[in-house]
Amino acid sequence: MAETRVSPRERLVLTAIIEIYIATGEPVASQAVAQAFADREGLSSATVRNVMATLGEAGLLEQPHSSAGRVPTAAAFRYYVEQITQATRPPQLGNTLQPASASLAALPISDARREQIEDSFSGVSSSHEYLERTSRVLALISQGLGVALASSTEGQVLEHIHFSRLAAGRVLAVVVTQAGAVQDRVLTLERELTITELETAARYLNENFRGWPIERIRAEVARRVEAEREAYAQMLASVEELCRKGALAAGDPAQTLFVDGMANLITSEIDRERLRQMLWALEAKQRLVALLTAYVDGRQQEVRVVVGLDESSPAMQDLVLIGAPARLGNANVGTVAVIVPTRIQYQEMIQAVRYISRLSERILSEPGAEVPAV
Repeated sequence: MAETRVSPRERLVLTAIIEIYIATGEPVASQAVAQAFADREGLSSATVRNVMATLGEAGLLEQPHSSAGRVPTAAAFRYYVEQITQATRPPQLGNTLQPASASLAALPISDARREQIEDSFSGVSSSHEYLERTSRVLALISQGLGVALASSTEGQVLEHIHFSRLAAGRVLAVVVTQAGAVQDRVLTLERELTITELETAARYLNENFRGWPIERIRAEVARRVEAEREAYAQMLASVEELCRKGALAAGDPAQTLFVDGMANLITSEIDRERLRQMLWALEAKQRLVALLTAYVDGRQQEVRVVVGLDESSPAMQDLVLIGAPARLGNANVGTVAVIVPTRIQYQEMIQAVRYISRLSERILSEPGAEVPAV
């Protein structure tokens, strides 16, 4: 797409075709485009047909079956998204990029959508709750698949850890990082630990490893078990058991993943056999984790829009991923995203994903902090 040159007139026509197609779901005829530009000189039906032919030769439009209308290709949607993201990207000194059309000018998130999102996150106070709620909210507002992936512990530094006994063989571990993120995990243990053993284990970790990168702690505990087994056998065995079961998971490939809204895609216009294959692909958790990891960079602040997911999985043709990292200070809390059919209102969904990703700053930090403007 980067090599394709599009003139201002072609850009106007292509944008109109895409927006008409998103609204109707039907192939777009030249008459419909000409009608949209009825008050603009030089854009008659004949002119529009010539422009559409040029766009077709450039691989931006295709003609399904014998219909007289055209539909946008994945390359056209990529171009459209580039124009939107340029228009919605926060302004920078010297940035003179202009949106492709007035309809692509940056639009703030609506008050109604903002209120809906704010209400949906009421009562959330931990990163686990935030990510779990995010998948549900994104599925609701997108009518697609809402996804949230908790980040690994890479780069995070321990501030405090606490253990609580829930039931026989089940312990709640609450980990607070120095960036302020709170992570909670329910651990299933192979042997019963008393409340005293849990308190001793937490005290040992807090006194010895506060300020340590979390991914290094488990390995160091295992090393100390071997070096100091005789002197601290029982206490260190408890600590090792808790760490081995994931209290301080380091680089754990089985990252916590929240998925909601699968039924939304079942009722869409996507071919059911291909949808069945797609659902099978998404059920393989690691595939979805790999998809998010490949496309959304936790070190960046911007929303990423990926059209053409079939390059990763043929079953995901005609689907688009819109995702962004959720951050707290310099720490990456996780990734939030939607997977939806290409026929969506891109501006609205990009703004909603951006707003929700930035809610992590307010929800997980001190009360009353403001969410950055969207």
